[in-house]
Amino acid sequence: MSDDDKHRARIFLHRGDLVQARAAWEAAVADDRAATNQQALSASLGNLGNTCALMNELSRAEQCYREVLQIQRTEHNLTAVAHTLVNLGNLHIASDHPEKARPYYLEAMDLLRQLQDHRGLGILYNNLALQEARDGQWDQAVASFTQGLDHHRTVGNEEGLAVTYSQLGKCYLDQEDLVRAERCLNNASEHYIKLGNEPAEAAVLRLLAKVYETRQDSTSALRCLDRVVALDQRYALPELQADSDHLSNLKTSG
Repeated sequence: MSDDDKHRARIFLHRGDLVQARAAWEAAVADDRAATNQQALSASLGNLGNTCALMNELSRAEQCYREVLQIQRTEHNLTAVAHTLVNLGNLHIASDHPEKARPYYLEAMDLLRQLQDHRGLGILYNNLALQEARDGQWDQAVASFTQGLDHHRTVGNEEGLAVTYSQLGKCYLDQEDLVRAERCLNNASEHYIKLGNEPAEAAVLRLLAKVYETRQDSTSALRCLDRVVALDQRYALPELQADSDHLSNLKTSG
């Protein structure tokens, strides 16, 4: 019965029906408890926590993750413990308590280093850097983003490199360091082109256009925005109207 509930939950998640997915994971959790299958229970609770997090039911998600963590520690599953700690940290960020996230992230980091999990470390350094940037700790944020890039390179994580270069570029832009911002955003754009992720490329080009406008390089800004509007139209992106108006105003003022 538990397997049927899990199958239904995955179907509902695929359809975006989070309410039904949550109900199916709750049924799977109840079945796994009754069967006293701790490993299966841990997996079902984790999926229930993930679904609750998507629904912004953060307290419920935290309750699930804490029970998962207790099971994983008992089983000495260090990889699983590390990823659950990251989930708990992410929840505190989402609930606007970033100061509570850092201890979870740091404990997870120690474990991921022991495991030499470069992919996990790359993502975790990104999370830390975003928190530090939000707190205005620019130097520390740059250092964390840079460490994240190193770990992404180690495992050839193109998506991680693209995302981190984009976020680091935004960090430099917020500090008005236009030279480094341009360099990072161009790197991000190249990685997204390699991945074939054109909507993400559009998001990076919007930031690049801002760099060029701040520098009063209207030719380069127009080139970026022309490409952005073309991608908006191709993928029916919600920013189409705003980007079109921005492009039109820039052409007029230029």
